[in-house]
Amino acid sequence: MPKITYIVASGATTEIDVASGTSVMRAALQTGVPGILAECGGNTMCATCHVYVEESQLSLLSTMTAEEDALLDGVAADRRPNSRLSCQINMSPVLDGLRVYLPERQT
Repeated sequence: MPKITYIVASGATTEIDVASGTSVMRAALQTGVPGILAECGGNTMCATCHVYVEESQLSLLSTMTAEEDALLDGVAADRRPNSRLSCQINMSPVLDGLRVYLPERQT
């Protein structure tokens, strides 16, 4: 199974194995990773699952949709070039070792 490493603002890390097809958001919720609220349950409506993807891994992700791009304009923490919504990143073997940084706040 592919692995994800979540890094919270304090620098603490959590590494988990994730089944292919599972979103980065869903994996965090299922394993109790702090910092992802996911108020809309992964329906691309709230932007409370905002993460910063390791910049060197951005090219491995699917193209951002216009809907995700618009939601990222309203995130609580600073939007950066490596900002993504974790509900829109589905794990696959290509993403094994993905590192995502959680912003200090989601709301």
